[in-house]
Amino acid sequence: MLSLKSKWTAVLGAALLATGTILAQDSKALLDVLVHKGILTNDEAVQISKELAKSTTATEVSTSKGKYLQKLTLSGRFQIQYAGLSTDIDGTDADPAATNHLFLRRLYVGAKAELGNGWTGNLNYDFAGSTFDAAFVQWKKSDELVLDIGFRKVPFGLEEWYTSSSNLRAIERSPGTRFFVEGNNGRRLGAGSYRTGLFLGGKTTNGLFYNVALTNPERDESAAGVTGQGSAATNTLAYWGNVGYSGKAAATTYVVSGSVGVLPDQGGKAIGTGSDLTVYNAFSEITNGPFDLQLEYFASKNDNGRAAGRDAHSWAFSVQPAYKVTDRLELVGRYTYVGSDGRGLTTSDLIRSAPSGGTMNELTEWFGGLNVYLRGNDVKWQIGYIHGESRDLVNGAGNVVKGTGKATTDGVRSMMQLNF
Repeated sequence: MLSLKSKWTAVLGAALLATGTILAQDSKALLDVLVHKGILTNDEAVQISKELAKSTTATEVSTSKGKYLQKLTLSGRFQIQYAGLSTDIDGTDADPAATNHLFLRRLYVGAKAELGNGWTGNLNYDFAGSTFDAAFVQWKKSDELVLDIGFRKVPFGLEEWYTSSSNLRAIERSPGTRFFVEGNNGRRLGAGSYRTGLFLGGKTTNGLFYNVALTNPERDESAAGVTGQGSAATNTLAYWGNVGYSGKAAATTYVVSGSVGVLPDQGGKAIGTGSDLTVYNAFSEITNGPFDLQLEYFASKNDNGRAAGRDAHSWAFSVQPAYKVTDRLELVGRYTYVGSDGRGLTTSDLIRSAPSGGTMNELTEWFGGLNVYLRGNDVKWQIGYIHGESRDLVNGAGNVVKGTGKATTDGVRSMMQLNF
């Protein structure tokens, strides 16, 4: 049993430490009085004084000390991934080497500087890919009117733009997203994702949101790309528009959105040859308690995208349900279909880290996985199984040979994430 004096000592010590900033200047006088009254001994007073000094020691953080700097926020994201994927090509024993590797998927470090009157500066850099994720100046008049000037993602795609990479339930973005937004390699379209330009958007109090953008046409987040002055293939401007609505009905929350991107001179089999590209996207997300459903659709009109004189109308869709069994455990599944309309695709194009199975016309992917939220979304472990199939060979002239050619990718993907 604690003596009355010990109880007083414990209570007093806790109170002094909890209010250390307020009492720092007057603590010695207070301790002297308590010693004089016999409530504390000299040794107890010295010990409390030492603990109080520790708790009130300030750590200086140096900044540029600019005249208008009000707040500087640092952030980061670590994603460590494992991919074990193999691709089997029908009719041959000479399959490509399997992937079996651990690697840093993302290593983001970011900063946000707030300068008052709605002005902020935003910077995010991925040390794992040696690429920029964001670098723009923002002026916010209100929630209804926000202007960004610089480098960021255009308003196109549920997984690519609307959802942060830290919140992807299926670890990687769908093959449909990758076909439409990853860099143009003569098969993928290279539309969406990162661009340098002007971005205007906002959200009203009744749930309506909008975004428009005027940007460079090329997707390039490397240091050379973001500082480049363009070329004959990229000296045009791209135009982006989006409108959507988010709301709640009883226990169900939902969002619906539609977007379009117009990229002059960015179509065809090689950009900058006079062919235009237009891309479309629509998505919806519905959440009710532990259940979440994401639906996404892509379409395109690609002038000469199949071959000279032959346009391509590639399209894709995905369906992703997820269910939280507990606050920490979540099951997720996803089905994706991509049709290139003769433009061509490979398993390595659309299933990240997968070996290539040759140029085919269409691809389907099934994903099933488990997410473990160790500290909410800030510390999360994910694992899932992937089964993908590409089929119907595409030759160099953009001809689809139905029933000929098939490649199957199977394997496991896992990732550990930490956000701060």
